[in-house]
Amino acid sequence: MRRIAREDVFKLVFEFTFYNVPNDGTKELLLLDGSLDDDDREYIESTYRGVLARVEELNSIISAHLSGYRLERVYRPDYAVLLVATYELLQKTAPTPVVINEAVALGKKFGTEKSGSFINGVLAKIAKDVA
Repeated sequence: MRRIAREDVFKLVFEFTFYNVPNDGTKELLLLDGSLDDDDREYIESTYRGVLARVEELNSIISAHLSGYRLERVYRPDYAVLLVATYELLQKTAPTPVVINEAVALGKKFGTEKSGSFINGVLAKIAKDVA
């Protein structure tokens, strides 16, 4: 299921934001989930690799669309969600409303009570520029 796969990518990217190195051990554990199909596993692999390969570009895009915040001050779960969603918007892996809605759901699940609206606002601005 894509929602589970997206959550797995979020977890991998979240971990990356602490160590700045990919963790293949964590990735392999997540890929063992029996509810994932081959398409989900490929999505996890390609999206995770893509985010890591373009992290500096993604940081620049996110930073340019923050109002009143510096990237370093963004709550870490929100930052990880923004990295994944911005990558998805650039790659057009799903329709823009789907990417934003899924990102908001992740923010609500792993962030604070304000994460959903913060993520929605930033991604709406990014979507206007990358559409």
